[in-house]
Amino acid sequence: MPYRAVTMSMQVICAASLAFAAVGVAYSQTYPTKPIRMVLPFPPGGPTDLLGRQIAMKLSENVAQPVVPENRPGAGGNLGVEVAAKAPADGYTIVVASNILAISPNLYRKLNYDPIRDLAPVALVAQVPNVFICHPSIPAKNLRELVTAARAAPGKLTFSSGGLGTGQHLAGEMFKSFSKLDTLHVPYKGSGVAMLGMIGGHVDMMVIGVPPAVPHIQSGKVRALAALAAERLAVLPNVPTSKESGFPGYEVTSWYGILAPANTPRDIVARLNTELGKIVTAPDTRERLVAGGFDPMTSTPERFGEFIKSETARYAKTIKDAKLELQQ
Repeated sequence: MPYRAVTMSMQVICAASLAFAAVGVAYSQTYPTKPIRMVLPFPPGGPTDLLGRQIAMKLSENVAQPVVPENRPGAGGNLGVEVAAKAPADGYTIVVASNILAISPNLYRKLNYDPIRDLAPVALVAQVPNVFICHPSIPAKNLRELVTAARAAPGKLTFSSGGLGTGQHLAGEMFKSFSKLDTLHVPYKGSGVAMLGMIGGHVDMMVIGVPPAVPHIQSGKVRALAALAAERLAVLPNVPTSKESGFPGYEVTSWYGILAPANTPRDIVARLNTELGKIVTAPDTRERLVAGGFDPMTSTPERFGEFIKSETARYAKTIKDAKLELQQ
């Protein structure tokens, strides 16, 4: 091909590339132009719902468009994540996801989505320590006394969770493994519903994130036995840690992040990441989140993606050691 023709071809390619880039920049500058759907994979009342709604309210203010929370519970949170993973990759569907992204691939033989392939990480936004709680009728003031009560009635005590394969379910199974207890798991469609079941006396104990548990602990409807964290919690200063209770290493923290469908334009992901960073670091929002038991976090999309991969590897060992496997 003559040099002149090659040069002209390259000019055409460069011009097209610049035009495409200009369209992308223009798109990010005008985005969003309509409401954004925020999928919440659990029912109202749990940590995912409480956190998601706070972020949705502030994000709506920042981008001048409604951000509409949509609860889509089921399959231990996997239904809502699947809904988001299969949505159009246009920036108008996001999902608040948690440890289930790292747990489910190790726990289920078959998932209807792939957390790595089908989702685009946007940002980590918070982590939450968990607390081990029980119904006041249980004759136990700490984890040691709970073990004694459980061993005195093998197979009688029940523990609830927000669903099969959730972090709460796994935390309960870990405690059974540590203590060599015979207890029965009762899954619910969300941690808020599971706690209501315990308040009503239908189940005996559970592990749950601090935010939804604090009001019920303070009212005496449930009893806190241990904070599953390295240090005592500011919102529950009188509750001993799991280590103080004789269970070193039994620390369970839930994390929460925002994701979009895979192939969502990079500039849209970057815009959302920037806005989320502003939200969780703003003094008013941060104060509300901390008061509710959340530890606000920020990250780049890339670091969040690497974090999910590392957490997946970590949970693989835990699940293998506990010999857990579920059918989806």
